[in-house]
Amino acid sequence: MKIDVLTLFPRMFDGPMGESIIGKAREKNLLELNVSNFRDFSDNKHQAVDDYPYGGGAGMLLKVQPVYDNLQKIAETSPGTKKRIVLLDPAGKRFDQTMAEEFSKEEHLVFICGHYEGYDERIRSFVTDEVSLGDYVLTGGELGAMVMIDATVRLLPEVLGNNVSAQTDSHSTGLLEHPQYTRPAVFKEMEVPAVLMNGNHKLIAEWQLKESLRRTYLRRPDMLEKIELTAEMLKMLEEIKQEASEQ
Repeated sequence: MKIDVLTLFPRMFDGPMGESIIGKAREKNLLELNVSNFRDFSDNKHQAVDDYPYGGGAGMLLKVQPVYDNLQKIAETSPGTKKRIVLLDPAGKRFDQTMAEEFSKEEHLVFICGHYEGYDERIRSFVTDEVSLGDYVLTGGELGAMVMIDATVRLLPEVLGNNVSAQTDSHSTGLLEHPQYTRPAVFKEMEVPAVLMNGNHKLIAEWQLKESLRRTYLRRPDMLEKIELTAEMLKMLEEIKQEASEQ
């Protein structure tokens, strides 16, 4: 996958995008990440990238010209590839696991990181997606872009050491992930559930499903409304509700 990022603060990406899973993906040539400063594309002698809004208003707006010219340069260096251009904006569609899975199937992603009060509206005509990390406002789009890149790249084949990990993550299955344990079996009188150590894979799978349902019901019941529950899951859910009422 190829990813380009347009930002005024390219050094913000040096650490997070060079370490851990993302760093290893780049080392293995599974990911090509390019970060450009669209200030370098300003046609103003002072390299200004913002200006006062027509009609008045608080703050400054990012100008259309530097962003457009930066996008044109990316198009010239990557001709013929389909690009999904993502504008980081608090008013955009909220990013989630489903969107990360969509992004992971793309050949070339481009993220535009905003700053100041907002964008010249004409910038929106050059993008395919307007996306927000959540219902809050950050000082710029850089942190949001890094989160989206991380969530996307880890889904690429061969990026994670165990590809099954991404398939069973919370939100990937529609449920929150079940509790997990490792050695020791007992720590300060807290014991690993016996079912996980009996070697019966059928019982283990049933326990994991029920505990995923339990965690989702208790923490994110809204998620249960978005998935189709099987008869087995409905039965487990009734048991969970009964058990919760008895506590």
